[in-house]
Amino acid sequence: MRDEIRALVEALTPGDELEERHRAETLAWLAATGDIWRREKPGTPSPHLVAYFLLRDATDGTVLLVDHRKAGMWLPTGGHVEPGEHPTATVRREMVEELGVPAVFAPPYGECPAFLTVTATVGAPADRHTDVSLWYVLSGSRDQKLIPDPDEFHGVRWWTPDEVTTARPGTVEPHLTRLLGKLSRT
Repeated sequence: MRDEIRALVEALTPGDELEERHRAETLAWLAATGDIWRREKPGTPSPHLVAYFLLRDATDGTVLLVDHRKAGMWLPTGGHVEPGEHPTATVRREMVEELGVPAVFAPPYGECPAFLTVTATVGAPADRHTDVSLWYVLSGSRDQKLIPDPDEFHGVRWWTPDEVTTARPGTVEPHLTRLLGKLSRT
């Protein structure tokens, strides 16, 4: 499975210098580690693999973000990749768990990640760790009925790219504007 994930990372075309650095860091980590999955909550081992998925309405470019209880900011949905699980399976599983609908992978990326980040998490010092996050893009509609998980989210809402870009720092996932820029160039 680690070789399949390495192939996904190798196939990813970085959209900027930071993503290129994160890609190189991820490839070095994959070559050096024997374990890429979280085994113990909140963060053992660190780093470990996460799959984000951005639900996007292609008709107007809006994206669905969740007001995440633990992170304390607006994020795309996603979750930790379970031991032995492929990240696309994580997206399928988490989409149903978190929003109550099946995942529909969006072109041109399909079941391949569109973006990659390596980030330190927030929270209590004992809970902090590093996530290696593969970001997928899913097709959605502002009109579709969602069933958000109230245990994980304070709420959900659709955001325009401009709203994401102009949001007060610290309120929206900091790498999201970079992904939206990459998508606008694709």
